[in-house]
Order: sequence, then C-alpha cells, then structure tokens
Amino acid sequence: MSFSATSSIALGGGSPEASAAKITSKRPKYSRFTQQELPACKPILTPKWVILTFLVSGVVFIPLGAICLFASQGVIEIVDQYDIDCIPLSFRDNKVRYIQGLEDKRCNRTITVTKTMKNPVYVYYQLENYYQNHRRYVKSRQDGQLRSPKDENDVKSCAPEDTVGGEPIVPCGLVAWSLFNDTYDFTRNNQKLSVNKKDISWKSDRDSKFGKNVFPKNFQKGFPIGGKSLDPKIPLSEQEDLIVWMRTAALPIFRKLYGKIETDLEAGDTIKVLLQNNYNTYSFNGKKKLVLSTTSWLGGRNDFLGIAYLTVGSICLSLAVFFSVLYLAKPRQLGDPSYLSWNRSAGGGR
Repeated sequence: MSFSATSSIALGGGSPEASAAKITSKRPKYSRFTQQELPACKPILTPKWVILTFLVSGVVFIPLGAICLFASQGVIEIVDQYDIDCIPLSFRDNKVRYIQGLEDKRCNRTITVTKTMKNPVYVYYQLENYYQNHRRYVKSRQDGQLRSPKDENDVKSCAPEDTVGGEPIVPCGLVAWSLFNDTYDFTRNNQKLSVNKKDISWKSDRDSKFGKNVFPKNFQKGFPIGGKSLDPKIPLSEQEDLIVWMRTAALPIFRKLYGKIETDLEAGDTIKVLLQNNYNTYSFNGKKKLVLSTTSWLGGRNDFLGIAYLTVGSICLSLAVFFSVLYLAKPRQLGDPSYLSWNRSAGGGR
C-alpha cells in the first residue's frame, strides 16, 4: 500500500490532497467570455451624436404618428347613448325601480348614417363607470369549472353566486352572473339587418378556456337576477356573448363586441333600432351606449397612438434644434477620450 501511494505521488506530481482538490474544484474553465474580457461598445455621447439621435427620432416618429392618426380618423363611428332616453318620463326620478320592475323595456331608436360604412360594421355596447377590474369582482369566478365538467362542484371562489339549493351554479361567480342582457334589432328601409354573432370572441378562449362538454346549470335561478340567461342545451364554448363578457375590462369605460353587420351601410341610411333596455346600470350611475363602427389596419378608432408618436417626435425634433443652436452659439471643447479608464493601459500609462 505504501509503495502504491508513493508511486502515485511520484507519477502524478503532487499529493493526494492536491489531486482531490483539483478534481472537486468548481472553478470554471477560463475564457474571455466567462471572465468578461470581450471587447465592449462604450460610446461617448458627443454633441454631434446627441443631435443626430434626436433628429433621426423626430424624423421617424412624426410621419409615423401622422400615418397612425390618419388611419384612426378614417374609422367611422356612430355612438348613441340610450340609457336615459329609454326610461319613460314617469320613471325618470326612480330609474332603479323601473329597471327592476315588470314594465315593458322595449325602446325605439333612430340612427342616421353620415358616411358610407363598408362591411363588416361592428356592433358594440359601451358601458361607463363600470369597474370590471374590481378585485372582489374579478376573483368571483372559477376557470376550471368553465373548462371541465369534472370541476363543476369547485365553486369555492364564486361566492355569493356559488350554489342554488345546494346545487352548484355553472358558470358560477359574479362575472358570469352580471352578463350583459340588452338586445338590439336593426332594420333599414323596413328590411331587417341581420347581426352575425358568430366568431365575436377570441378563438383561443373558445378552444382553451371554455369546454365543449360543459353546459349551464342552475344559472340565473336565484334572486336577484344579474343579467342574461344562458341556454342549458348549448355548451359554454358556443355561448359567445358569455365568452366576450368574461374577458374582463381593465378600465371603467369599455366596449364589448355584440355582433357584426355584414352589409354596407350607405350615407343617408336611416337605421331603426328596437332594443330591450334590460341591463341595470342605474344603481351605480353607469351609462350605456350603442356603437356602430368600421375598422382600419390599426383596428378601431383610437387617436392615442398617433398623438403619442407626434408628441414624442416633436419633442425630439425640438431638442435637436435647441442643442444645435446651443452647440453653434457656445461650442465646448471636449476632453481627450484617451484618458478614460478603459482607454488606459493596465500599467497606468496612456
């Protein structure tokens, strides 16, 4: 044993302890990458570079903002607020009693098309002062129950809309319970305008979040009734009004897609709308609006993106002019960049 150990030390050129330390060491293999010794870009912001950067940003952002604003202005919208006008005069002082009563909720509205609207014309309902992002409201749902019938009894997060008579509600929770239930029927020149309600929701929601074998049970059977009822014979994956509603909005003013009119609306057309004013927004001073809108390559009408680009571009261009004038009026000599730390040699010389 002694001879073997001595031989191994002589052949290995070191002690057994040194060999063990070498084997178990976690020291990484040396490379310029692991030791951060690769060349790096360390730009010096000279006045010329700063002015050029602001100038290029302004030249790019301003035309881009103009293009976005032009596209947004090309979208044609018709917005009709009906929540007050659809309340009979005798109930104007107590709107909540009217909306919760048994009175006829039908209401006739007339919309005039000012510009030709190419199909598809999207029909939205817009709600205001409605906080779908409230923490208690957003949590009152059970996504597993929406996907699989095996989880229909999992209603622990859905209170108070969790059970009726000891039986689980499907879909449960305040979000589903408050489903929007106003309806709209359109006619033009005494001819019905059909509204296509197919494919108004996200395909990913239909395929992944709502089960094809999950059917409504005990929905809107309690008191009070929160909103629209669901057909118990149609699976949740095909109840697209529900799917659209369950994608909660982040802001208190939001629009949700009701359907699509797949025919052109000509300038001067008079559209008559027979609506059912069922949804209670009066308890919280909310507003309801019917919106007809076309789209552009950017989507619906939204001037924010164009205005943002124009604002940032204008600021950049103004700064470029300001720094140019300042540089020409009071030029300042720059220091010698060879004295910068990364330009010095390791020995401290230049």
